[in-house]
Amino acid sequence: MDADYASDDEVDGWLDRLDRALACPSGHVGDLIFWPPERELSADEVVDQDLAYRPIPL
Repeated sequence: MDADYASDDEVDGWLDRLDRALACPSGHVGDLIFWPPERELSADEVVDQDLAYRPIPL
């Protein structure tokens, strides 16, 4: 991620807020950004995948 930020804690806070706002499990957004499953994703693709996330019923 290329951006200006004060610390890793600041980035972690942003990612945690995105996880909660999108009702994703903790770390889901960060995983898609930093460790995508197949290839690097655009910002739009990350948001689309996060919005499409549905938990697996147990």
